[in-house]
Amino acid sequence: MIAAPRRRIGTILAKLAKKPARWSRSLDRAANRGLERAHPALLRTRHFVRTHSKRAGAWIGPRARPGAARFFRIVAGGERRIRAAATVLVRWATRLSAVLTPRRGVAVAIAVAGACLVVSQFLDYRAVEIGQPGYAGLGSIASPPTVDPKSAGDVHAYLLVPVGALAIALGLLGIGRERRRLGLGVAGLGLLAIATILLVDLPAGLDTGAQTSRFAGATAVLEEGFYAELAAASGLVLAGLLYYARPCRIRTNSSGRAASARRRRPRRRASSPARVARRA
Repeated sequence: MIAAPRRRIGTILAKLAKKPARWSRSLDRAANRGLERAHPALLRTRHFVRTHSKRAGAWIGPRARPGAARFFRIVAGGERRIRAAATVLVRWATRLSAVLTPRRGVAVAIAVAGACLVVSQFLDYRAVEIGQPGYAGLGSIASPPTVDPKSAGDVHAYLLVPVGALAIALGLLGIGRERRRLGLGVAGLGLLAIATILLVDLPAGLDTGAQTSRFAGATAVLEEGFYAELAAASGLVLAGLLYYARPCRIRTNSSGRAASARRRRPRRRASSPARVARRA
């Protein structure tokens, strides 16, 4: 047997590396030839576009100028009206901020929460659903009938009506003059209302009573009136604490007062040459 000549790996790799370089040079030459051929056509296209664009601009410009001027005139008029309206709104907002201060706003919230508490006493806060297990798979298509509805005031003998009326009076009193202890009184009224709702209304609302023996599947449910009175009582507590905390009251130290006085101080008028001559 005659052994075949061995080739080194480096020689084989060098030969393989020459082929991509040869291909890249051929592609480069082809691309250069294509660009050289397309260059005159590109120049003619650019000249054609420039010439016709100038002609189109000369024809469209005089015809579009009146419409564009009218459009920008309308935009400018709208901008002036918007700025004038914004100036009026800023002026009225400044005047309103001087009247409706944060303290008065909290006092108004106290009065509104007290009114909501009074109104909630006359709403149905509980009822008894009949046959509730039979309507379990129906979802929102059908709901079980309800019987024996009761208002919130019937359970605790309308105890929260005078509480809400007193909260309204305290809120109206707080609008005229600031009294920090008034906020603690309102918060106390709110806590009293919450205690009455949770200790009296909630157990009575979940008690089916004699309806269990009369109907099958009777279940007591809480209506919107219960959540309305609970939200109103919580609002009284929150508004009372905010009123006691004196919202948006910022203390200014002596350096801040001095800086504010310097900003408000009118500037001196510039000295005229005659006044300088007299002083000299």
